[in-house]
Amino acid sequence: MKSEALIGFGDVRHTRLRPRRHTFTYPTYFLMLPLRSLKGEPKNDARWAINQTGLLSFFEADHGDGRSPAQGGVLAWLDELLLREGIHDATGEVWLHTYPRVLGYSFKPVSFWYCHRASDDQGGALRAIVVEVNNTFGERHCYLLNSPRYGVEQRSDKVFHVSPFNPVAGHYRFNFMRSAQTGLERSLARIDYYDDRDNAVLQTSVGGTLVPLTRAALRRALWRYPFMTLGVVLHIHSQALRLWLKKVPFFRKPAPPDAFVSRQSLSRGNPS
Repeated sequence: MKSEALIGFGDVRHTRLRPRRHTFTYPTYFLMLPLRSLKGEPKNDARWAINQTGLLSFFEADHGDGRSPAQGGVLAWLDELLLREGIHDATGEVWLHTYPRVLGYSFKPVSFWYCHRASDDQGGALRAIVVEVNNTFGERHCYLLNSPRYGVEQRSDKVFHVSPFNPVAGHYRFNFMRSAQTGLERSLARIDYYDDRDNAVLQTSVGGTLVPLTRAALRRALWRYPFMTLGVVLHIHSQALRLWLKKVPFFRKPAPPDAFVSRQSLSRGNPS
């Protein structure tokens, strides 16, 4: 049975613990797309579109190595990445949690690829999670989490520059939830950053309630947050200004890592 595209309404939370405390929360929405179910089914109802211009759209070329649908699109890129990393059985549904393009504009600080085994697409039989991170310098890196489980912490060394107020050192702690209660399905992705002394520095999360991607849901998203993806960039820069005014130390951007993909830290996280 094919899965349907979903949209999540919720919020982004960010708490800096050191060297200065700084907290913000803002409302957001995001797409949760079952990519294998959607493959080969172009969607355009004048409000949302796949690989076509629309008020709200999803373009495969915004992810991975940027290959077009004619080149196999994001699923070909993802399957090749997993095979190169020795993961051969993530052939079930792939749920992508990502921001859409809105009015043609997009910036995706982070996207999450939930890769399932073919035997259990829905019930939590995760085989891998790929955390795809973009920075404001146009660079991209993927953290691969092998054999994750919902509600179980995974760790990976930090190797990619994101914020100028954090060095490329220390590690991330990831935790993911997807649950259904009282008829509502929710998704939560949490990423906490620890420095090289194992001190908690940042606690971040994005999550929300998932509903079918209907015309009514799209109207709700576009009317409430008509410039959502542009607002993501504005939030990043406005919060950076506030950190600078608080005299949080500033770190110059290093060269990106040689490898496009890094694996979880087995010395700290769960063994694969």
